[in-house]
Amino acid sequence: MECSSNPTPLLLCHPPLDNLDKEKSTVDTNGSVDRVIAFDPSALRHQRKIPAAFIWPSIDAASTDDDGLAVPAVDLSGFAGGDAAATARAAAQVRAACGAHGFFHVIGHGVDACLARDALSCMAGFFALPRARKLRGRGRGSRSAGSAMWGYAGAHAERFTCMLPWKETLSFGYRELGGDRGVVDYFTSNLGEEFESMGWIYQKYCKAMKDLSSHSSIMRLNYYPPCQEPELTLGTGPHCDPTALTILHQDDVGGLEVFADGRWRPVRPVDGALVVNIGDTFMVCDQRFFFTFLR
Repeated sequence: MECSSNPTPLLLCHPPLDNLDKEKSTVDTNGSVDRVIAFDPSALRHQRKIPAAFIWPSIDAASTDDDGLAVPAVDLSGFAGGDAAATARAAAQVRAACGAHGFFHVIGHGVDACLARDALSCMAGFFALPRARKLRGRGRGSRSAGSAMWGYAGAHAERFTCMLPWKETLSFGYRELGGDRGVVDYFTSNLGEEFESMGWIYQKYCKAMKDLSSHSSIMRLNYYPPCQEPELTLGTGPHCDPTALTILHQDDVGGLEVFADGRWRPVRPVDGALVVNIGDTFMVCDQRFFFTFLR
């Protein structure tokens, strides 16, 4: 199936967006109209069929093997406590996982369980908002901090015309925002003062993630709405992460799959654990034996 960038608007919601708050069409010098693109699962769920733009080739949407991927659970508590033997064991587990498929769970990571639950709860609350409210955060952020990668997005419909992912996202940077309340200010300036408490949750959560990774990071909230034809589409298409390291907090539903040994294999959620996988940047930096897998 051929898929191209989206030269013309693709509306994936009903009714039209013309009358929504702060959503206005603009006309460029060629006379074409640039309209807001939106993925509205609350409207699409009332349709019997999903739009054709969301349908993936059968080879990509194939069912997953029931045999889960063998992912080690690496306990970081000994490392954090300065235990040399425990650190050596953890390092050996990480090395083996990176040589096999690049995925491992971490436990004893020190991220507060209540904070993690609050982060999931806030995410659910944000994506349950009316479409117009979510679109306030569409593609905004400071220019120097990579605003093109930030903000709310629905199904990448503003960029592509086919094989769209059935998901919504909210993304923002951490270190680039700076200060003790950079994430808070991002939420309030883009979404409104009523989002300050949510901003504080993610300010603290990003700080906890920074303590694990120690570098600049992008926080991305992924929401996969219920779908009436899940066998025809994907929440996220096959890909390799371009970054050095991805730290994923799964809910109890799961959905992460890795293409290993010639088949798609699920990574089962582990209560209280975070999933870590190496990305392409890590592979480039250390080419001794590490490589990345499709997920």
